[in-house]
Amino acid sequence: MNHVLVVDDEAEIRSSLEEILREEGYAVATAATAAEAKVLVEDAPYDVVLLDIWLPDRDGLDVLNEIHQLPRETRPEVVIISGHGTIETAVKATKLGAYDFLEKPLSLDRTLIVLKNAVEARRLRVENLEFKRQFSVNSVLTGESVPLKALRQQIRLMAPTNGRVLIYGESGTGKELIARAIHAESQRRDRVFVELNCAAIPEAHIEAELFGYRHGAQPGGPPEQRGTLERADGGTLFLDEVGDMSLKTQAKVLSALDDQLFTPVGGTQPLRVDVRLIASTNKDLEEEIAKGNFREDLFYRLNVVPFFVPPLRERKQDIPLLVREFLLSFGRQYGRPRIEITEEALEALAQYHWPGNVRELKNVIERVLILNPRALRIERKHLPPLTHKARATEEFSTLQQARDAYERDYILKKIEEARNNVSRAAELLGLERSHLYRKMKTLGISVRE
Repeated sequence: MNHVLVVDDEAEIRSSLEEILREEGYAVATAATAAEAKVLVEDAPYDVVLLDIWLPDRDGLDVLNEIHQLPRETRPEVVIISGHGTIETAVKATKLGAYDFLEKPLSLDRTLIVLKNAVEARRLRVENLEFKRQFSVNSVLTGESVPLKALRQQIRLMAPTNGRVLIYGESGTGKELIARAIHAESQRRDRVFVELNCAAIPEAHIEAELFGYRHGAQPGGPPEQRGTLERADGGTLFLDEVGDMSLKTQAKVLSALDDQLFTPVGGTQPLRVDVRLIASTNKDLEEEIAKGNFREDLFYRLNVVPFFVPPLRERKQDIPLLVREFLLSFGRQYGRPRIEITEEALEALAQYHWPGNVRELKNVIERVLILNPRALRIERKHLPPLTHKARATEEFSTLQQARDAYERDYILKKIEEARNNVSRAAELLGLERSHLYRKMKTLGISVRE
């Protein structure tokens, strides 16, 4: 259902437009002043705002300008209406971002045509933004390891269907990006992708986020809010970390899945939607079922096509490709030339077990670039201590080997802190300069002062 806000100081026009547009299938809210309109637009997204240019408290063009500053993905199209329209005013409104201009008295046929076109324009704008976002977050699919090739093949096979997908994987493996990849290759690729992170929303609010709510459902709240199910109509809904849903919400999700029919919180009229559902979890849902934390019937509804995203430690041969991709991406982001990385540094990264998976690797690379703004080549000494610890505990077979590795890493860190000044590094280490030089020679450390 498309949502329209009518802003006009004339009660008769508000009432007339509300009645006509509701008959045409629109959800309609009204405001008599700029102040009321501002509250409504900020609290709930609308597809189109019909905005009178003459308002009792402010100029309608000022309101138009403020609406145009909203984020593009939530910004409504604005159609200016006025009883004193001039070419100059229409041109000014268009420059400020108005979709069209209607003169009073309003022609019903023209109003409905302009409104329909404005709704379609906003839909195309939102979907275009979504496509750009989808194709900018594919780093999780970077790699040539066997697990990743198998995952890509599974996406190609299952994406064109409407089957529900349940994505299993540890935190940071890129479950959301897999969901987006499935959507991008599905028959719904030209429609919206909507995400709801079940772990990030308080239990008291998740029903309203999922199903939306209507006027009066929450004291002091906005008049209405479309839930993620309604916003995903025709497209894909991604329930991230579905295992964190309460049993009460699980029951309502189960009911909505069966017939794609639900009633918003505080609403009286049920809504029917056409949504493909993709869910993800970092939990063992069968274990959660045994504990009584997850509904078995919902599990079988969601688990039509299971996907398993491998942790980074099981696809370590992909680490060099991922690292170089992150270096290129962050290099562009921070206005840096192409940055290289040594084989020794890549080897150290490959030895670490990456409990935070691809997300942790990405964060480490960004941190390295931020902390080394002048480095054009990332060396092992630039890496954080965690990667060195992994090597000391996992790679070495003797205590002496581990001790040497730790000493080498620690000395390199202090030399870096001293900006390659060996004398200063010796002070930081509490060693004589000659003693430090002997240590460096023994450990194979070479520094240009």
